[in-house]
Parts: sequence; structure tokens; C-alpha cells
Amino acid sequence: MKLKLVLSKLITSAVQLLQVRPKLIAISNHIAFANPKAPLYPRLALGKSWDIMTLTWTSGYNIDEAVPFVEWGWKGQAQQRSPAGTLTFHRNSMCGTPARSVGWRDPGFIHTSFLKDLWPNMVYTYKLAHLLNNGSIVWSKEYSFKSPPFPGQESLQRVVIFGDMGKQERDGSNEYANYQPGSLMTTDTLIKDLDNIDIVFLIGDLPYANGYISQWDQFTAQVEPITSKVPFMIASGNHERTWENSGSLYTGLDSGGECGVPAETLYYVPAENRAKFWYAADYGMFHFCIGDTEHDWREGSEQYKFIEECFASANRHKQPWLIFSAHRVLGYSSNDWYAKEGSFEEPMGREHLQKLWQKYKVDMAFFGHVHNYERVCPIYQVTSSSRGISH
Repeated sequence: MKLKLVLSKLITSAVQLLQVRPKLIAISNHIAFANPKAPLYPRLALGKSWDIMTLTWTSGYNIDEAVPFVEWGWKGQAQQRSPAGTLTFHRNSMCGTPARSVGWRDPGFIHTSFLKDLWPNMVYTYKLAHLLNNGSIVWSKEYSFKSPPFPGQESLQRVVIFGDMGKQERDGSNEYANYQPGSLMTTDTLIKDLDNIDIVFLIGDLPYANGYISQWDQFTAQVEPITSKVPFMIASGNHERTWENSGSLYTGLDSGGECGVPAETLYYVPAENRAKFWYAADYGMFHFCIGDTEHDWREGSEQYKFIEECFASANRHKQPWLIFSAHRVLGYSSNDWYAKEGSFEEPMGREHLQKLWQKYKVDMAFFGHVHNYERVCPIYQVTSSSRGISH
């Protein structure tokens, strides 16, 4: 009897709701962008030498309608202009779905300029710009950065290295891949402490777009306060590259059909081939060798030769800190899967890479991929070379 009464009330309520006609109470003003093609999201990165800063940004201007350039110089001094190259990618640049289907979104145009012959430790200001065919110029707001120290400079140099960041809507609205709320805490912490940070490395798994290209827009907007002020260096992770027949060493569909294309186009790295995300970078007392764990890294491979050359080229008198970093972790003590299939794959990683670290006396190695924190004392061939605690 009680059940019938409850059902009767529910039916009555439903009928009453259907009979209610919505009434228009107000109309907002028409909302439009002042310029939907305006230059956005400046992204700084180190060039192939310490005195070059690269500057990448996104706009809606193709080169047939506007010429991109950067106006820059010492703060408060005369400014100079540097030209920029322009790239983009298309739906058929993607290698699978959803990136080629429901996840596709036109990324606009990506511009990169090289600011050369920098003096060390100087504050530079810059503006992004596009010279239109009618002679007018579209400007961004003014930004600034501090140029790197010269190699071997003995000064305080503050480096942040982490991986697997993701992105999140600030207003809590739902979206695809809505599972990295902690990324906002990471972003806000970096922004809050940005005056005490000189360079940032995000070592793979950037937005977890997984084939939904609009998520890259959200990510670049989220990190723009960071990337516009300090060099923002990235590495390739499984969620950027991994896909069958994409050149990845691993099987899987983690990139959602992106196959590394958005990452290598939207973010500059000083690699000889941006589709192969291994590169060297110098910053003051540090020599960084960044690996690409999604490509073959085993002995005899092209990347293995690069890693050894990168280690061997370090001038340890000028740059005493030799750092290796990559996405997939070389072993992991608290999870069997990450210590095998999800990493550099033991025992191959230990046999192929650790001997290089030992030979060239690498100081530290940083990895991402595992969404936990672990720190170990120096280890060679599963044996600790010094007393210490694993965290």
C-alpha cells in the first residue's frame, strides 16, 4: 500500500512538472571574443645552446594572412624583433581514433621564434605579434623572463622536475578524462613560488588528452603563467606517443591516436628530430640528458648512442651535475607491474642503461609514469652502493 502511494505521488509530481511552461525572464548581452585569432599561451624553452631562448605560441593566423614575430629586449631598453616559423597539424596527421574522429579539433597555428645571443642572468621583456596584410599589428600583452646563467656559473639555480601532471577545469565542470584534479594544486603551487624557480621539467604525460585535441588547449592555458616566465622543458610519455605502428617501443593505445604529434608540435625541445624526443640541455651547473622512453633505448639503438654521447660530452669541471631524466621509470620497488612491463622493463633497463650511468658517473636520475613517490639511494645492479633509505 505504501509503495502504491509513493508511486502515485511520483507520477503526480512528474505530470505537474510537464505542465510547467518555462518563461523567459532575461536575455544576456551577446558574448564574443575581441579577437578569436589573438596570440596566446607563450611557451619558453631552452635552445640548443645556453644563450638561446625559444618562444612558442598559438594563434589563429596562418602565414598567408599575417607575419608572426616577437618584439623583445632588456627590460626598459630598446627592443628588437625576431621572426617566427609556423607549424600546424591536421586530422590526417593523427594515427588513430579518437584523435582522427570525435576527438579532433583544429589546433590553430603554432609559431616558434629563437631569441639569440642572450646575456646571462638578464631580465628580458617580450611581446608576441602578428603583422597583418593591411599593415596593422596584433600584439599580445607584455611578458618577461630571466635568461639562463652561463655554463659553470656558480650561483643558486633552482630546478623543478616532475611528471604525469594532467589538467582540470577550475569551475569543476565535467569533461573527458576528468581525473587529474591534483593538477590544479601542482599548477597553483608552481605559480605561487615562481619567483623561486628557474627552470621546469615536465617529464611526460602532460594533459592526458588521449586523442581529444581540445584538452591540449586547456592544458596550455592552465600552465601559461609558468611557461611564459621560465623555460618549460618536456619529455615524451606513453600518453603522448604509445600507439601501434607509431614508432613506439611499446604496444598499447595510451595516446588515443595522437602518436606524439600534438606534443612535438605544441612544445619545442632542442632535439635534432622533434619526433624523437631525446635531447641535451645546459643550465648553469647542470648538464641534462633527456631520454624518450617510448622509442627504443636499448644498446645499439640510435637513442642509446645519443645517451652515451650526451653523458660523454658533459664538462664536469664546468657542470658538475650530470642529470638523466625520462618518463618510464627504471624499476620500481613497490609495484610488480611498474618494475617490469610498465617501465624500462627489467632486467634490460638495468643491463643496458645502468652501466652507462656507472661509467659516466651520473649524479641523479628522475622518472615519472608511476603515480607515487619513491626515492632511493645510489644503486647499481640491484645493489646499493651506499647506505641510505628508500622513501
